[in-house]
Amino acid sequence: MKSRLTWTGDRCFLGQTESGHSIAIGTAHGDAPKPGPSAMELILLGAGSCSAWDVVSILEKGRQSVDDVIVELDGDRAEEPPKVFTRIHLHFIVKGHGLDVAKVERAISLSVEKYCSAIAMLEKTATVTHDFEVIETA
Repeated sequence: MKSRLTWTGDRCFLGQTESGHSIAIGTAHGDAPKPGPSAMELILLGAGSCSAWDVVSILEKGRQSVDDVIVELDGDRAEEPPKVFTRIHLHFIVKGHGLDVAKVERAISLSVEKYCSAIAMLEKTATVTHDFEVIETA
């Protein structure tokens, strides 16, 4: 896996992935608008998206009718540099028709505790917790 990061000025960068995607990253000085998420925001989003992908995949393999998966993430960072994450909580909102709550719980647990490589890395410095809710759709 390869990526490229190009400085675009101030404290802003353009990230480009090997798969051809681009994203503005950085923080701006003063009152200037941020061009995109910060590196740490991307790490938190990466953990959420990694786990959400697992959950959808596991539920689909379990023949569950999933309409939507939302992951709300909340994290705390250390006060002193390198200011790593010390706590991360993932709240999953899984929407679908006739979902088996036990299968949803199992899919989330498998992802957070076994399959998600992003969370596995973050657990080296952070306490990672999770919970979920299931919303029935028509």
